[in-house]
Amino acid sequence: MELSRRGFVTKGTAIISGTFYNRHEVFSNPNIRKTMSRPLIISTWPFGEAANKKAMEVINSGGSSLDAVEKGINVTENDKENTSVGIGGLPNSEGIVQLDACIMNGPKHEAGSVMGLEKIRNPISVARKVMEHTRHVQLVGKGAQKFACSQGFIKENLLTEKSKKKWLEWKKDNQKKSLEGSSENHDTIALLILDEDGNLTGGCSTSGLAFKLPGRVGDSPIIGSGLYVDNEIGAAGATGIGENVLRHCCSFMIVEFMRQGLSPEEACIQAIQRAAKIDPKGIDLNIFFIALDKTGRYGAAGTGKGFQYSVTTPKQSGILDSAALSDIDAGPVGGNEFQN
Repeated sequence: MELSRRGFVTKGTAIISGTFYNRHEVFSNPNIRKTMSRPLIISTWPFGEAANKKAMEVINSGGSSLDAVEKGINVTENDKENTSVGIGGLPNSEGIVQLDACIMNGPKHEAGSVMGLEKIRNPISVARKVMEHTRHVQLVGKGAQKFACSQGFIKENLLTEKSKKKWLEWKKDNQKKSLEGSSENHDTIALLILDEDGNLTGGCSTSGLAFKLPGRVGDSPIIGSGLYVDNEIGAAGATGIGENVLRHCCSFMIVEFMRQGLSPEEACIQAIQRAAKIDPKGIDLNIFFIALDKTGRYGAAGTGKGFQYSVTTPKQSGILDSAALSDIDAGPVGGNEFQN
């Protein structure tokens, strides 16, 4: 069964390897998510499942969790049909593809990030090089590109014919308007891993808001916004409208809520409610989160219905519906799990 990230939304069911599990039956077992097989990998959107499976292959072949994060996200970055990450990503308002990514290593609390990177298709790999081979955390623009080339990365044209066509159509329709981007394309791959030793790693990669102003940077490469990993507590990653995540440091906030004892799903919900309470946009923020804690519990939530995330263990892999908040006073709906 082929699942679209926007075209398939269920109420109270999870789809795992072709099998339907009733949400209420799953929630009746208090030990679920405390006994999950490790490594446990979660990522944003149904397209994240392919990344998860690659990450699992890397680990099963003896690779590290960092290797798994990088190589897993590379799968999405290399997919030319995905117009929101890597090669084929929709360009900025001038027709130039600019990529952002970050990576975090929980055990050493290391981080690396690149922003506005042009002509290099795998920004997550460059971000790892920044983390491991410099004393910096973030590199941007021409400096990031120069560093990437010094590390052996090859420049190439990232604007595919598919994305170029969409840009030209957008430019024609918006030539008399302010060219500040389109909120119609803002998906991101965020991927989190809890390994067999209980250590956490994570990464995030995107081409950013479609048709954005040149130089615009969203939440994805910003530590604490698009991604945050605390090896003592848990990890969180974001997708959606980056500006709305940035203003509230949402991934860091989610990890702090888990530190206070909330489950990953509850932490995501609480962060959204807190942001919506103080933001002039209210619940109309278009933001979505995944989270994973040190014990192996995981969850996700967003400001609306339709956000799905991928979960992979050594025994199975599947796509789940996140909890959804339709307004600030309403309770969440969705939030599926599967047994292991």
